[in-house]
Amino acid sequence: MSWWHIALLAVVQGFAELLPVSSSAHVILAEHLMGLDPAAPEMTYLLVMLHTGTMLAVMIYFWRRWWPLLHSAHFPKMVILATATTGVIGLGLKEFIERIVLRASPDAEIEHLFRNLPLMALALFSVGWVIVIAGSRKPPAVDAPLTPKRSFMIGLVQGVCLPFRGFSRSGATISTALFYGISRELAEQFSFALAVVLTPAVLFLEIHRLLKAKEGLLADGQTVMGLLSHGFLGMFFSALAGLVALRWLSSWLEQGRWKYFGYYCWFVSGMVLWVSRVMPASS
Repeated sequence: MSWWHIALLAVVQGFAELLPVSSSAHVILAEHLMGLDPAAPEMTYLLVMLHTGTMLAVMIYFWRRWWPLLHSAHFPKMVILATATTGVIGLGLKEFIERIVLRASPDAEIEHLFRNLPLMALALFSVGWVIVIAGSRKPPAVDAPLTPKRSFMIGLVQGVCLPFRGFSRSGATISTALFYGISRELAEQFSFALAVVLTPAVLFLEIHRLLKAKEGLLADGQTVMGLLSHGFLGMFFSALAGLVALRWLSSWLEQGRWKYFGYYCWFVSGMVLWVSRVMPASS
């Protein structure tokens, strides 16, 4: 990968992460167009590092909003409950897909699904429906509280999203909160808090996968350090892009324009299907 590849992917991630339109789908689509393999360990590691950069931007942006919530033990407890649920569901789905769905391949990994553009298009189309329906509902007269049951369900939905690039995590979790009558502001804060908590664990797994795949090159320290430096460079650029875009993008939810993100998901779903058809012919 060249530096401009990393910078471009970082900007795409930084802007798309804060929309419920699956930043992963946008980055993977860009990788396909650049002739890069999105299932390669280097690329899945880079994708997580790009997520980490935008999570840093999210922490900077939301810190003042989170601070009052952190004074009460309730909000952190709900975040922990939802994250634990996500971990159980996400790891369970990962094992099921690798051992049952992809059992024909001896070295099957869930990241191999990242090459499946029609599956990603279907995921985008599906989450588009979820967002449009949630965004078309009238807000309740009285905002519902964030209860353990609702936190559990939001965490469950987030766990289902993890294996499928295109099924926007933020789009699904915020929409689930809106279905339960939780206020737009609290739904946004809770969804991004879950993302920040989840990112370190996913990053650790991807670094482990990268080093395992490159175990034959560990003697060449510069090669491994070069791969790691690509990730940190991407993290820096995606954090900058996220800070630039966050205020404008998050305001759409607060202004009641949530359903338009669903329409955009449908548009990108069509683009992904188109790319899946023309890429083999162009290669």
